[in-house]
Amino acid sequence: MPTTWAAERFGEQAAQLSAAVPMQLARAHARAHAVHLTARLKKRSPYGATLAEAVRENLADAARELGEAVRDVRGYEYAVINDHALFPFKYSDRPRPLDRARLASNASPTRRRMLLSHGPQPQDGLFPLDDDLTTEEYEALHETFEELGATTKLVCVFFTSDPESGIHVIHWGDAHLEPDRTFTWIHSEQLPVAPQPLV
Repeated sequence: MPTTWAAERFGEQAAQLSAAVPMQLARAHARAHAVHLTARLKKRSPYGATLAEAVRENLADAARELGEAVRDVRGYEYAVINDHALFPFKYSDRPRPLDRARLASNASPTRRRMLLSHGPQPQDGLFPLDDDLTTEEYEALHETFEELGATTKLVCVFFTSDPESGIHVIHWGDAHLEPDRTFTWIHSEQLPVAPQPLV
């Protein structure tokens, strides 16, 4: 049975999506692990880059299987179910609590803008203005992506993983990006981790 929160976000697809997300993350890890082994590098960058792209692709495939939308934002596909876009993000390569999640300082403007414009508003309804941003930059960061759908809301899918152990933990929910790149969770739920057969 899906939770009340999931049913409110995803409607009749909530139960199937709750099962699909862990499976798709497990499949993405298997693909990224295979690339990591093939690259035979000590650095983990082939794993991380492949995992990020594979997770997005796999979630888009899951949306298609459910008969839901997939939208292209700046060359990247995002699954959109019941007007809610899935935003996957690996926040650590070690098992860490969700409240330790932080967006990298070099995160793309597109990712920041998606979080700020399609994510939940802060509880008081006001954005604290970043001191180092001009008004134009601030407004640009809060413009919605028409290609995603101006009314589309973001559901964050945050997880931790590493090449050897695979996916450690998965959370999804409504997260607001703060000026210091941390997240305030309006609501979060932990999803089970699916078995991860390696290819």
